[in-house]
Amino acid sequence: MALDLTPVGTAGVTRVTTDWQGGTSYSATTTPNDGVTPGTAGASYASDGTIGYVPEIWAGKLIERWYNASVIAAITSTDYEGLIKSFGDTVQIRSEPLIAVSDYQIGQALTYGVPGENKIELSIDTAKSWAFTIDDVDAHQSDLNLMSIFADAASEQLKVVVDADILTSMQATAHADNRGQTAGAISQNIDLGVGTIANGVVLATSNEVVNLILGMGQALDEQNAPETGRWIVLPAWAIQTLKSVETGTNASAALVGANTMGDGTSILRNGKIGTIDRFTIYSSNQLPTEVVAGTTAENQTTIYAGVPSACAFASQIVKNETLPNPDSFGELMRGLQVYGYKTVKPEGLVEGRVTASAGVA
Repeated sequence: MALDLTPVGTAGVTRVTTDWQGGTSYSATTTPNDGVTPGTAGASYASDGTIGYVPEIWAGKLIERWYNASVIAAITSTDYEGLIKSFGDTVQIRSEPLIAVSDYQIGQALTYGVPGENKIELSIDTAKSWAFTIDDVDAHQSDLNLMSIFADAASEQLKVVVDADILTSMQATAHADNRGQTAGAISQNIDLGVGTIANGVVLATSNEVVNLILGMGQALDEQNAPETGRWIVLPAWAIQTLKSVETGTNASAALVGANTMGDGTSILRNGKIGTIDRFTIYSSNQLPTEVVAGTTAENQTTIYAGVPSACAFASQIVKNETLPNPDSFGELMRGLQVYGYKTVKPEGLVEGRVTASAGVA
């Protein structure tokens, strides 16, 4: 199922309010995908055919499966979904105002401030389309739920493309105190790595992975970010390193215990990535990667941690339709998903640059 960028639609404006506690959580994992081209001969995809295709129902199945599969849907605030009508829409996000708190003495006259309203625009400026043909010659009963198969295939492709796009867009949008080799709004001593040779954080042992997670948690703590809903996205190789046991190390000993993971079962017994230091851990192969040149090159991956309300994401399937195939007996099926992303609270997002092995300058 091919996906391509299709800039269509008209502009509109809507208004919403968000705060630190905003956002919706979904369970999600991300896996690589080589592409799936759905379609089968001998089945009718008309609404009165053997498949019973109804565009509205299929669109609902697709977006539901996409949300269940996407890392982005799990780590961002998606409160703005119903406000999108088409490509080019703009969502006006009103951020929570700061209220001044003052000392008080009996008989003192109060000074009344006027809360300011800071608005952030979220542009729905990206679109992805899919289009394929289905032949219905010799239509017969099918023992497959092809509508669900097509929804799964399209959602898998959307997951790979959209997750990769947004995870790349997130680069360098975290607060300056939440990235680099001197991160920490207060301590300024947390090494989260930078994109130069021999300066990525090496994650060669489970001890080093745990220490990095703790450091990213500290960066959020120093920004007074909420403790609830925290997430971190790591590449698959770092997840595997995290699960590896190092004999005699404190971090590895902690991972063997169930309490560290917060789910009552050790990851070494059930293979599940749960929580560490208040973070729900997600795995994604769509994180940005870069080869940093040197005498010995260094492969660096950009990773992120944060809270859902730091990042705003909105997506909608605005077109989903079938047309008779003018060149054959069958149907043409096509759809359009539009979306937009913005880091709205940089203090709630942390960025790291990591590598499995250090390069040489």
